[in-house]
Parts: sequence; structure tokens; C-alpha cells
Amino acid sequence: MRRTRSDCTVGTFEKKHGLPPGTIRNKNGRDTRSDKKIGTIRKESR
Repeated sequence: MRRTRSDCTVGTFEKKHGLPPGTIRNKNGRDTRSDKKIGTIRKESR
């Protein structure tokens, strides 16, 4: 499986993989904004 591009947004990623909106969450448990980029989430998790 290939790694998702870092400039892909959360909303596009959820739609592309058939996930319901709100699947990807922040560290505090709240929904991640749909316009947040995957690269930003990767940086925050380090």
C-alpha cells in the first residue's frame, strides 16, 4: 500500500477511503477539520 500524499486534506482522505466524516480525530478527541492537511497531522504526531 502506498503512503498518502502530504498535501491531501482530511476530508478528501475520508471520502477516498470510504470513511464516515469525523473518523480522523485530534489528540484531544475532537473531530479534525476537513481542510487540514495530512502532512500537518504527521508533523503533530512526532
